[in-house]
Amino acid sequence: MTEKSETDGRAGGRSIKTRVKTARKRSLSSTLWLQRQLNDPYVAAARREGWRSRAAFKLIEIDDKYRLLKHGQRLVDLGAAPGGWSQVAAGRIGADKGHGSIAAIDLLEMEPIGGVTFAQLDFLLPEAPDKVRAMLDGRADGVISDMAANATGHRKTDHLKIVALVELATEFAGEVLKPGGFFLAKVLQGGTEGTLLTTLKRDFATVRHVKPQSSRQDSSELYVLATGFRGTGSGAGAATAADAPA
Repeated sequence: MTEKSETDGRAGGRSIKTRVKTARKRSLSSTLWLQRQLNDPYVAAARREGWRSRAAFKLIEIDDKYRLLKHGQRLVDLGAAPGGWSQVAAGRIGADKGHGSIAAIDLLEMEPIGGVTFAQLDFLLPEAPDKVRAMLDGRADGVISDMAANATGHRKTDHLKIVALVELATEFAGEVLKPGGFFLAKVLQGGTEGTLLTTLKRDFATVRHVKPQSSRQDSSELYVLATGFRGTGSGAGAATAADAPA
């Protein structure tokens, strides 16, 4: 890898940006991704502070504002690997000290985290909700998901794919959440499609969209936060759609 640092033009000026030359075997998209990583302050902060991914800061920001994570909760982390969100959640609910519990699942392997029970599992399998409830020894207070479908580079296609994934995650959440629980999941700019938003409004008291500052400014990434789960099969009443488009 060949890197070039630009300076501020003064003698002894500090480096303000790292540029990466396109290697023969590296695609342009890979080169641009690597350049973003090298110049991303949250990537550097994650390494410095011991977080497994920059995504940890997104959950920290959201929780600081909405106070979702509470001592002793039971949580599910969907698409957990490499573990940044599980790390944050474990510390905030006290699971790393034996209080509360986290069931983390992913198709990929994940290195152990104190207080987190991990299963290499497809959440779409019919038996997945039962397995997760068994991992928690009960229903969950919250389901968090930083999952994203593999990108194609076509904005409309990627949007539809991730909305479909969130729809499936919403169905899963309904199988494992206790009444009053919350659901936090990644979507894309433009928010949730009508059908998904209708489902969330039916099943939760409040639905809103959240954009953490730690999301890259050039990213269409957004999160949907639904709180006050009404309970399986309740579906009564209308939700408050706080900050959520109709």
